[in-house]
Amino acid sequence: MEPSVSGPTFEEIQIPVPFGFVSGKWWGPKDKQPIIAIHGWQDNAGTFDPLIELLPKDLSILCIDLPGHGRSSHIPMGLPYYIFWDGLAILRRIVRHYNWRKISIMGHSLGAAIGFLYAASYPDDTEMLISIDTVAPVIIDPSEIVKNTGPNVDKLIYYDALGVDKMPSYKYSDMIDLVVDGHHGTLTRKSCEILMRRGMYRVKDNKYLFSRDIRLKVAWMGLPSLDVVIAFAGQITCRYMNIKAKPYRSLDNWPVYSQVLEVIKMNAKDFVFKEYDGSHHLHLNNPECLASDVATFIQQSNRASL
Repeated sequence: MEPSVSGPTFEEIQIPVPFGFVSGKWWGPKDKQPIIAIHGWQDNAGTFDPLIELLPKDLSILCIDLPGHGRSSHIPMGLPYYIFWDGLAILRRIVRHYNWRKISIMGHSLGAAIGFLYAASYPDDTEMLISIDTVAPVIIDPSEIVKNTGPNVDKLIYYDALGVDKMPSYKYSDMIDLVVDGHHGTLTRKSCEILMRRGMYRVKDNKYLFSRDIRLKVAWMGLPSLDVVIAFAGQITCRYMNIKAKPYRSLDNWPVYSQVLEVIKMNAKDFVFKEYDGSHHLHLNNPECLASDVATFIQQSNRASL
């Protein structure tokens, strides 16, 4: 068990899958079925570290690295990532590996969208879903999908041909600078360092490579239409909490986001919507703003399941 600064402990685990393994950080007691926490696109399990350190210490939480992220195996070469559907299948594999029933999910961004798909696909097996700054898979104008499909396939073939020896490596400080710049000010330097604990690895000359699969950059294929997302939303019946960062991003497409929320609200056993000032990674940058409300919602869910 590895201690954190604030007291809670976690254990590094590996869950077998057909192409390797899924890595994870299991926080808290191992004799309790954990909340499954799923990170965002190109992030990793470390994204929840600051939030978990503010939650009750007796909670059991399994934070996973999705395939191609963090310390998990990459999918086989020659195959594209369909990140939402891949995540749904991986989550189901984990649930069946442990033979769990009535799972609880906490997801950020991509992880929230995967939780959305799971809760809709397995409503009888989902107790609770906490979604951070995303409600459902990305919905893009069909004309944009058509325009980008050819270039995306070509990029995938190009990335497949790249070996590790062709990947750029960086000094530690340069790597963190690159991550900070890549998020355009929405992630603090401290947050970037937290993510990079399992988001990079050391190579020769005291330099580092990103651990994530470069093919994740070509991940926006197989996106569902609005009609499909609405149909999924109508199947969600679990206790549901959506956390939204303010100000909203243009990518959020608030008219669609709110429409999906309204459909979920119709059938969810409980529905909570909270807004907080912050960026897309508010759970990582300033978790203190939402930790109390998240803890309360989890505790209410635990009481409701008794």
